[in-house]
This record gives sequence, structure tokens and C-alpha cells, in this order.
Amino acid sequence: MQQRVSTPVPGSGVLPLLEERADPGRMADEPPPERTKKSTSHAQLVSLWLLLVAGGSLWAWSLPRIGFRDIGDFGLLDRFPVVFYVSLAVLSAGFLVSLRRAGNAPWWPLTYCVAMLVALKAPPALLYDSVRYAWASKHDAVIARLLSEGTFHPYTELSGGMSAYDQWPGFFSLNAALVRAFGVEGAAAYTNWAPVAFGLLMIPVLVLIYRTFTDDRRLVWTAVWIFQLANWVGQDYLAPQAFAYLVFLTVFAVVVRHFVRPGSAGRLRDPAHLDPAAAPVPPSATRRQRAVGVAVLVPLIAAVNASHQLTPVMLCMTLTALCLTRRYRNLGLLVVTGAVMLAWDLTMGRPLFLDTLGTLRDSAGQLLKNSRPGFAGEPTGPGPELVGTANILMVVALAVLAGSAVLLRRRLTHGALPLLLAAAAPVPLFAVNDYGGEMLFRVYLFGLPGTAFFAAAALVPAAAQAGRARRLARRVAVVALPVALIALLAGFLPSYYGKEGMQYAPPAETALVERAYDRAPEGSLILATTGSFPGAYYHYDRYERWFFTEQEVPENLRMLKDPAGYLDAGIPPGRTAYVILTPTQEEATIGEGYLPAGGFARMSEALKRSPHFRVVEESRYGLVLEHVETPAPTPPTTP
Repeated sequence: MQQRVSTPVPGSGVLPLLEERADPGRMADEPPPERTKKSTSHAQLVSLWLLLVAGGSLWAWSLPRIGFRDIGDFGLLDRFPVVFYVSLAVLSAGFLVSLRRAGNAPWWPLTYCVAMLVALKAPPALLYDSVRYAWASKHDAVIARLLSEGTFHPYTELSGGMSAYDQWPGFFSLNAALVRAFGVEGAAAYTNWAPVAFGLLMIPVLVLIYRTFTDDRRLVWTAVWIFQLANWVGQDYLAPQAFAYLVFLTVFAVVVRHFVRPGSAGRLRDPAHLDPAAAPVPPSATRRQRAVGVAVLVPLIAAVNASHQLTPVMLCMTLTALCLTRRYRNLGLLVVTGAVMLAWDLTMGRPLFLDTLGTLRDSAGQLLKNSRPGFAGEPTGPGPELVGTANILMVVALAVLAGSAVLLRRRLTHGALPLLLAAAAPVPLFAVNDYGGEMLFRVYLFGLPGTAFFAAAALVPAAAQAGRARRLARRVAVVALPVALIALLAGFLPSYYGKEGMQYAPPAETALVERAYDRAPEGSLILATTGSFPGAYYHYDRYERWFFTEQEVPENLRMLKDPAGYLDAGIPPGRTAYVILTPTQEEATIGEGYLPAGGFARMSEALKRSPHFRVVEESRYGLVLEHVETPAPTPPTTP
């Protein structure tokens, strides 16, 4: 990259709005520019250290004062001490200062990105005495079963949709190996650290992707920072989705850096087509080199297909979108990726694949259903309602920022067209399948890398602008950048921690659930309102489950008129059945919109009073009831 003495070059790390420029009218007694520059650099370095130490110290001081054992209506939002929020603001300020040294000291923005990641997502790992998030404990149960039996059963039908985990076992096999390598009792020992681990692994991959399209280090690190703040969808826990998403991003990084077709690089290097901050186009690859690249990527593509059913579809759609450009039209890679996906779906994943094909017709085009905020109805309660509002505002804010950059920075958009296409590629799935009510979140997640890049481009103006446009951009950015980052931080916190009442359960609640399962004979029918509670899938291969509120709201309202009669009618005659109700389930039925406010409590009281059910155990941590089968009335005998 060619540098000039008079002005900083793109990527030199000096924000245009704060850059130092030589003043021709400098007074004679003023220090020379070199001395001023050294003094400013020293002050920045001191500021970076002070802000990092201050932010980290305040965060560490606030950590033991987080009231996670008494979670209220707003999750952890009103349980975080004020000092916790101050620490995040201090780290944000430090990151803004670090951008001024991003060009010659990129480890500073990296350090602050890591610090913010840990500050946002490490509290549960450091504080909680149980697994955060019910689905993480579900995956722990799958890993435990694999360690116990040593194999999977892809064609064995299991209740609760658990068969899918035997059909896509790659992630669980990896974790079984990790459990044995670490010598721990189970995956629960490190489950709560998964969001931090996946976040750390994604940083270098994101940097590789963004550096492909820009030389401006400020833009790169701002995009990484925005990605972290916008990644609130709760898909970074110990799950196949998180692992497959990381591998997906890795494959995408390799493609955009090493699969450039011959003949396209020269045209795109034309200054008329490129933003001055755009990175040089990677050298084109010959057909033989691209064939070797496909062979190298096949193991990664296979890992994605072995671990998750949706991510391979997203990968195929992204590669298809890239084929719209001559620059990345690699039909061979697309064909291989599609062939690997179909080969897996028609062999190991055949049962669920055929079932999914049957449901596509029902969900296709139902945009309102596919975009519902809850799994069944409208979430109720102040916390869930705040979360829903924060989610919408975050999506709108990112869309506005990214859209403005696409319109105003046309040259950068032209050079980074693959990122724009990748961001738009998942959108068609939004109209095809609701994916259990989560398709909206998945579309957002897979479009996030490109969206974060263009949102950052709207906040970090091109360093090579000149004249009035340069001054205007500096004035706007000096306000817009910190305001936008603080606003995104304010949106992340309720989105990630606003429903913590359904994410954390004390160990005593999990112990009650496990006692209920151990008490029930193998083959019993276990009833619960929803599967979103820790221990719900304990020994999942030994019992059948019925989560009776995971249905449409009108049916749940009918159930609430006579809960005992409704459940009694649904239990097969002669079948041993138990009902498990816990506080975490109550939070989940509210947060996901299954039941109206107060519905869970009314249902519990009705079951306790009913002759169809007998209380086995009751405490503040839950209620366990056994179904009592009422004998059929004896017909009268004739004399």
C-alpha cells in the first residue's frame, strides 16, 4: 500500500474526523508536526491502557454483584449493577480510541473486541452454577448418550424430534471426543463457555473476510465490533448451529479470497470502479487451482453437512448468489456442495429430510406465520415485550445503516458485492419454512456478516475523501459512530439477557426434574408445558414426551378451560404418565407466547385439585404429578 507523507493513507488508523494535519500557518513557537504526532501517539497509548484497565476492573468488580439468583421480569437487565453498564461504556470508548491506531497497531482494536466479547458473554460462564439455556442441556444429554452407547441410531424414531440428532451427529461426535480428551464428566463442564469460544474463533475469520474487500482497518474492526453487538439471536451456545455457522464462515472466507476467476481482477482494479478504501482484488485462480481448492474445502463442507441440516442449504444459497457475479462464478464448487448435501440428506438424514419436504408445502408463502415474534403467539410480560421491541429496533437500525452505505458508497459496494449478495442470499428461505418459528432469526444470522460490514461503512467514512465532503463526513462521523455503537450495545443487552428467567434454572430445579424421571418407569409418558427447561431430555431415549402447549394458541386456550380433562383425554389408557411443571417452564410459556398471563398458574392449580392427578413432589423449584387413571364405570347388572 502506497503511503504519502502529507496525509494519512487509508488504513493508517487515524480517523478522518480526528486526524492530525500539517498546518501551513503554524506559529513559530509551536512544536514541529513530528513532535506533535509523537505526543499525540503517546497520549493515545496511555488512554488505551487506562480505558482497558478501568473497564476491566469495573466489570470484574460488578461481576459478583449480579443478582442472577433472583431474576425478575426483565431478566438480568435490572440485576446488573450500574457499574456493569459503566464498564461496557468505558470499553466502547476505548475501542473508539483504538480505531485511531488500527493501521499501525491492529492489536489494540483486537484487544478491545476480545474484551467486549468477554464482558458481554462471559458472566453466565463465571457465575452460573448450572447450564445456561435449556437447549444446551438437551445437547449435553445427546453427548452423554453417545459416550454411553458409543454409536448413533439414525433410523430409530425418538419422541420430541430427537431423532434428528442421530441423523446429524458430527457436532456431538466432536464434543464426545473433547469430553474424553479433557477428562471431564460431561460437556456441561464447559457448555457455558461456548459463546465466548465461538466468538473468539469467529474474529479472525471475520477479519479475513472483511480484509478481502477493504484496506481500511478502521472499517474492518468496526464491522467486527458491530457483528458482536448484533449477534444477539442466541445461536452461539453449545449447539450444532454455532459450530456449523463457524465452518460456514470459514468456507466463505476461503471462497472470496482464493476462488477469483481469471479475467475479472483487472477490471475491478480500475479506480473508477473501486472505493479508495477497497482492498486490491485477490489474484485470480486458474481452473486447476480452483479444483484443488474444491478438494481442500470438501472436508469442511462435509463437516457442515454432518452437523446441521439447515446450514448446508444456506451455504448452497450463498454460493448460488456468488455465481451471479463473473468474479466468483464457480459452478464446480456449487455442484460439489449440493452433491454432498443431497448425499447426506438421502442417507443419514433421510427420515427428517423426507418429513421436511412434506411440511414445506404447508409453510411456503406464510410470511406472517414465519415472522411471528413467539413460537405460538405474542410474548407477554414486560421482559419479553421489551426483548421483542429491542429485536425489531436492532434489525431496523442495521438495515438503515447498511442500506445507506450501499446507496452512498457505490464504489465500495461494487468492490464488496459478494458481501452484499451473501447478506441477501438467505432471504428466500424466510418465505419457505418457519423452521419451528426460528427462520426469521436464521435469515438474520446468516445475513449478519455482510450487513455488519455495510453498517460499519456508513459510520466510518472513506479516508480519501477531499474538500467539503471530507469535512462533512468527519463532522457526521464524530457523532454518529459513538452514538450508533452505544445504541447497538443498548439493543444487545435486552435482546440477549432480557429473557434470562427462561435461560437460567437453579441446580435444585434440575435435580427435581431428574428425580421425576428416575421415579418414572422406563417407557413412561412425561408431560410438560414445553421442552424449554433444563433436564427436559434427561435419558431422552427411555421415555416418551408430550409438551402439550407447543401448539397453536386457540388449542391452548381450549386446554385452559379444563386442563385436567384435556390431559387425561390425551393419555393413552393403561399408560403410566407424569406431569412435570417448573418455574423455568412458566417463564418459557410467557416468553414464547404459548399461554396468556396467569395461564400457567391456573393450569397448575387445576391439575393439583383434579382427581385425575396425584401430587408426588412440590416445592418452589417445581411440581411433579402422577396421572391417576380413573376406572371405567361398571355397567349395572340385571337381576
